[in-house]
Amino acid sequence: MMIRPGIYLLMILLGSVTGFDCVALNAEEPELLGDWRLQGDSQDRSALHLKTINQGVVLKPDQAAVFDGRKAFLEVPHTDPLALGTDEFSISLTVHTSAELDDVLGTLLSKYDRKARRGFQLSLKNHAGVTSSQSNDRHLQFGIDNGRIDAEWTDHGQLGNAVLIYSMAVHDGNLYAGTCVPGEAAAGRVYRFDQGQKWIDCGAPDLCNAVSSLAVYQGKLYAGTGKYRLKGSSLSESDNPHHGGNVYRYEGDGKWEHCGKLPEVEAINGMVVYRGKLYASSMYKPAAFYRYDGDQKWTSCGVPDGKRVESLAVYNGDLYASGYDEGAVYRFDGTNWSQAGKVGESTQTYGFTVYEGDLYVSEWPHAEVYRYAGKNLWNLAGRLGEEKESMPLAVYNGAMYSGSLPLAEVYRYNGGVDWTNTGRLDLTPDVRYRRVWSMAVFQGRLFAGTLPAGRVHSIEAGKSVTYDTALKPGWRQIVAVKEPKHLKLYVDGKLVATSGEFNSADYDLTNSEPLKIGFGAHDYFNGKMKDVKLYRRALSAEEIQKAFSAD
Repeated sequence: MMIRPGIYLLMILLGSVTGFDCVALNAEEPELLGDWRLQGDSQDRSALHLKTINQGVVLKPDQAAVFDGRKAFLEVPHTDPLALGTDEFSISLTVHTSAELDDVLGTLLSKYDRKARRGFQLSLKNHAGVTSSQSNDRHLQFGIDNGRIDAEWTDHGQLGNAVLIYSMAVHDGNLYAGTCVPGEAAAGRVYRFDQGQKWIDCGAPDLCNAVSSLAVYQGKLYAGTGKYRLKGSSLSESDNPHHGGNVYRYEGDGKWEHCGKLPEVEAINGMVVYRGKLYASSMYKPAAFYRYDGDQKWTSCGVPDGKRVESLAVYNGDLYASGYDEGAVYRFDGTNWSQAGKVGESTQTYGFTVYEGDLYVSEWPHAEVYRYAGKNLWNLAGRLGEEKESMPLAVYNGAMYSGSLPLAEVYRYNGGVDWTNTGRLDLTPDVRYRRVWSMAVFQGRLFAGTLPAGRVHSIEAGKSVTYDTALKPGWRQIVAVKEPKHLKLYVDGKLVATSGEFNSADYDLTNSEPLKIGFGAHDYFNGKMKDVKLYRRALSAEEIQKAFSAD
């Protein structure tokens, strides 16, 4: 039987050819480097028959592979055909994610050398506890690198008269930032980034001096407010008399809907979504932790031994919290609190991130970062130069970054206990403390907010593209394409994001690390996956759309 070329290519993309030997057909497509159906086995059905080692993925006949988000992934040892060099390539896969999460979604596919910072990553970003915000939630990032980084950070300006960029969150294709401001009548505001140094004022939700936390819940942006005691950053105390402790939902066009007040709470510190519910914590005493139950109702969920819980993150089934009353981390299982261990010689713990499958936390007063080793043990992962405090943590294009006090520097983690300073962001003279307080990944860049300049900066390491709208739960087809000058992301057959231009000659991606399906720099993938394909060529938009439409 004769098969027309267009239909033939479509059948390869779909990986479901009825009445034909799929392996033989794929063998005739030399650009197909790997073809893993993941429905009953982990066999590569491409002509290369790449060895694939199953590290705990559940594989059942006629069902998609189940990745547990804890330790399960597929490992494909390096072989010469996987040396991508500067070539074009494409990744196509179909994933299922749950609507209600108790873990990071994690990395979908990677082949990356951490030491050389060379290779590629395709991940689903969930960043919570950064430092007080859920800055990224269900955002796709496709990145390549060859040890490259901008020579300096880009300054995106001061937001109004802010002294602190307290919170950040990416929502529905936009970056939002909450501020803390001085002045008796001044109130914290939310701004939306509009490129360069232009920001759109989205209004002041409350009367107090700070919008201290941002998070996305049920498709809407939520803001937590507070009266921040500026003396805590060795600045003149705010004359604004109004307390916060309120939560608002953004309805657009500068309109904020009040969603209730946390009783006796002066300032909200952290917000996070855990198992489909929004939670919020109190920055100051009395210690408080509440669950949002709709309208303006908040239900107290208790605190661990009377201690304050501050930054909030979700990891491996539990909600984790940092604390200002002692150098410790606490764990919440949805009902009860328990100790997750003391952290080195710290007296306060600050922010969280999940990097290479492990939970990390920052601290005061040594600017150290610690990795959770289980059983309430925390292992030192190094110190940020000679700084005193490590604050936000975020994973961006294969590496972990952290901001510091008192010089407001940003460091990149190199493994072990080694960190590299990428630059100082706040040069305000004659102050005791300068802080990098907030971070978010947006438009393929890492953004960071400072105190006391109240400015936002960004940097690009390698080249990456991000889909800055939350990936909808359920089954989704994802295609990542590296073209000669751009990276592109497709979801369900549609182009959703394109990177800035780059020179392919600058990005030799060849490394000897294994190809990993369901694991990488962020976390183990938490969900189901099938029909994974890797091509040594750039799939066209037409091919991708046709394949999705026929699926």
